[in-house]
Amino acid sequence: MTEKIKSFTAKKLEAFCTEVLTKAGLAENWAAVVAESLLSAELRGIKSHGVVRLETYIQRVEAGVMKIQAPVTTEMDEQAVALINANNTFGQIAGHRAMTLAIDKATQYGVGVVAVKNSNHFGIAAYYAMMALKKDMVGCVSTNSSPAMAVYGTKKPLIGTNPIAIAVPAGEQCPIVLDMSTSVVARGKIRYAALTGQSIPLGWARDIDGKPTQDARLALKGSLEPVGGVKGSALSLIIDMICGVLTDTILTGGVKNITDISGPSNTGHFFSALNVSRFIDTNRFKAHMDQVIGSIKSLPAADGGQVFMPGEIEYNYSKKRMAEGIPLEEEVVHSLNNVAARYGAAPLS
Repeated sequence: MTEKIKSFTAKKLEAFCTEVLTKAGLAENWAAVVAESLLSAELRGIKSHGVVRLETYIQRVEAGVMKIQAPVTTEMDEQAVALINANNTFGQIAGHRAMTLAIDKATQYGVGVVAVKNSNHFGIAAYYAMMALKKDMVGCVSTNSSPAMAVYGTKKPLIGTNPIAIAVPAGEQCPIVLDMSTSVVARGKIRYAALTGQSIPLGWARDIDGKPTQDARLALKGSLEPVGGVKGSALSLIIDMICGVLTDTILTGGVKNITDISGPSNTGHFFSALNVSRFIDTNRFKAHMDQVIGSIKSLPAADGGQVFMPGEIEYNYSKKRMAEGIPLEEEVVHSLNNVAARYGAAPLS
């Protein structure tokens, strides 16, 4: 593993990703959305879902298993609910449209629920949940993913890491943003470790024989550990049923891995927005949230350190990286420049 790391400004990285995607054939407005999603992950310190994904997305397009741009159509739209068909284009495009629609519906009806079928990997779920914060709403987002965990009590991977994100607005305090996979760790982190030659901690995954491993490459061939044992396994299964079965996209176990170019991903998503003002005065709610957060943060820390709320560490990362730049390993820069060269985009340097 190389230790060479170089920092880039968020603005430069976002412009680079937008240019590559545009030159690859994506409309500039949607290229900007995909790039923003990738940068959101980088800024929040979730590099496994950041710009390292760009070449993988393009490879899927080049292999003909994902469409660079397709009409995202509405199959059902009735009052507070809707169903959108991504038609196998970027998950970020369908996701952004779906969450925007959910927020619009919540403005009118108090709640908005939008499901997406026939989609692809959409980046970090928090990116969409946090869209609701701009309207002082609660955002809740989930997605299914390719088999990575065995259902509790079985051996063969069938369910995905199936993340869920919930964003809750606050006043002076930073908002509460839960963004978690139903596995102990997101598979993207293991994939990133394999790419950069790093080992992984014991307890993250098992190899193909069901034995705990620290080898990221063996872990990718085996099974991830669910968070909370049977509870995490059950939560993953429920998310898969809502995102895959309810949307009529694919049955449990049928989503293809992002690196599997044998066919479309068949991913489903679920977005909802809750209008706080329909239940309580918004300013009163935010003031109460500040009070709750302040009370928790004033409690003595178990290790004598600082108490962090869900999403606070990522919030601090964002401020730091906006000011100091985003660090990228040499392998990631090489990957980005590979795809840039194929489409005549300026290299990242």
